[in-house]
Amino acid sequence: MRYRVRTPDGELDYPDLLALEQAYVQGLVEPHDEVREEGSALWRKADSLPVLVRARRAAPKPWARSQALTIGVVVLLSAVALELMRRGAGMMPVLAIALIVAAVLTRVTLKAFRRPPPST
Repeated sequence: MRYRVRTPDGELDYPDLLALEQAYVQGLVEPHDEVREEGSALWRKADSLPVLVRARRAAPKPWARSQALTIGVVVLLSAVALELMRRGAGMMPVLAIALIVAAVLTRVTLKAFRRPPPST
């Protein structure tokens, strides 16, 4: 069954619900865009279609992996700083690593704080 999407920029056709769902997850179809099933006269908001809402909720979050990777790098840098301290390498490299770790953790915290809360 074909679907027609009405956006502020115009109208788009999708051959089936799967194509519409993929466009919704990718952000090509916004929640406030209107969707009409072929043969129907009723336009509905995209976020009122349960299939689309579930698809967006189930989609992998791109920030989840980058945050975990960043935390992993911070832990590794901290371990390096501790090893340098144990070997008596001097305070300058340890302080440099500590400043980098502090800056990265500040960035991670701000990014997490600005992230919108999950929709229920």
